[in-house]
Amino acid sequence: MSPVHDRIRSFNTADTYPEQDLSNDLAQAVVADGTVYLRGQIGQDLDTRENVGVGDVAAQAEKAMANIAMLLDECGSRLDEIVKITVYLTDIRYREPVYRTMGRWLKGVHYVSTGLVVSALARPEWLVEIDATAVIPAERRAEAAAIRSKGVR
Repeated sequence: MSPVHDRIRSFNTADTYPEQDLSNDLAQAVVADGTVYLRGQIGQDLDTRENVGVGDVAAQAEKAMANIAMLLDECGSRLDEIVKITVYLTDIRYREPVYRTMGRWLKGVHYVSTGLVVSALARPEWLVEIDATAVIPAERRAEAAAIRSKGVR
């Protein structure tokens, strides 16, 4: 019997936020019944945890979108299967560079989007966070499951 959900790139916050007194079991992505839920992505390399584009919101947005594309690929999904994006900005002036970057990655996708300006993200150097939800069409779900069975866990 297969699990109800596939959890991609599982981790514990004690490893990712050693300076904080946290221990939460999370994943970068969860696939449940053909829907892909991504954790909010920031300007950080998912393999090395190195911050990318410190002080440069466009570079952080670029890395966040690259992470989203990579995670969707690992889930057996694609950018054009995104249905919803939520964008968190720490300054309203970041809207144009972030949305221009997203527009290049998502040309022609026609997803729904919510944008929020927040006082801060989990780390002070992070200026933008982007999360996404995608739906894998029924005819590709078996293929996507096979991709996930070979992927990073």
